[in-house]
Amino acid sequence: MAFALAPTAQQDGYRLEAFETIGSTNAHALEQARAGDPGRLWVVSRRQESGRGRRGRAWETPAGNLAATLLLVDCCPLSLAATLGFVAGLALSDALKAVAPVLIGADASEDRNSRTSFQLKWPNDVLADGSKLAGILLESAMLSERRFAVAIGIGVNVVAHPTDVPYPATSLAALGSDATAETLFLALSDAWMQAERAWNGGRGLESIRRAWLTRAAGLGSEVAVKVEGEVVRGIFETIDEDCRFVVRDIHGGTRRIAAGDVHFGAVASAAAV
Repeated sequence: MAFALAPTAQQDGYRLEAFETIGSTNAHALEQARAGDPGRLWVVSRRQESGRGRRGRAWETPAGNLAATLLLVDCCPLSLAATLGFVAGLALSDALKAVAPVLIGADASEDRNSRTSFQLKWPNDVLADGSKLAGILLESAMLSERRFAVAIGIGVNVVAHPTDVPYPATSLAALGSDATAETLFLALSDAWMQAERAWNGGRGLESIRRAWLTRAAGLGSEVAVKVEGEVVRGIFETIDEDCRFVVRDIHGGTRRIAAGDVHFGAVASAAAV
C-alpha cells in the first residue's frame, strides 16, 4: 500500500509528497516553504535518516515506522503557533485508536473491553500503556517580515522502537497491532481535519485544551519538570489557557511552565534530579 491522503483531506486542498527515504521531513517541508509553497502540505517517508526530536535530540525512523510532517503557512497568529502541537496530539491519538484498537497488558485476556490507552504527555509525546509511542516536534521559519511557516513533525514507532533510551518505549507491533505506517497516515490525515476544525485558527483553543486534558498522562499525579537546569516538583494540576504546564507545589503555590522535560510518579523522584 502506498501513502495516500484521506478523501476529506484531499477535498480540503491538502497535498502530499511521499518519499522512500529522506533526511528530515521537517527540514524538507521548511525548504519547500522558503521556496514558495503555500502550505497545507503533508511530507511523509518510509525512512528518515536525520530526524530530530526536542532540544536537538536524534529521532531515528527506521523503515516501517512513520515519519510525517504537515507544513502550514500563515495559518494563525504567530503567538498561537505553538498550540498546534496539542492539535496534532489529539489528531494522532484519534488516528491511533482508529487503526490499533489492540489488547494490551497482563489482564487484557480477562477483560475483553480493555483496550490500548493512548495518552498525551505534555508537551509533545503520545504514550501507550505508559511507554513512549510517538513524538511531535514543531519547527517554524520566518518567510518575510509578516509571513511564517510551521512544520508539524510526527514520528510514530510502528514496527520498531528504541531500546537504548532512558525511558520506556514501545511500538504498535510490540503492542500486537498489524497496523502499517501507510494505514496510520491515512487515518492521521483524516483525523487532522476534525482537530483543525475544532482549533479553528486558534479561536477554538479552549475546546482543544479541554479535550487534551481528558487524555492527559499523569494528570493529578506527582511530577518533576526539568526547566533550564532547575527541577520543579509538585502535582500536575492542569494546562492553562496558553497550554502551559501548571504544577502545584507543596505550599499550594502554582508554577506555569512553557517548556521542560516532564517526569511522573516514582521517576519524578529519581530521574529528574
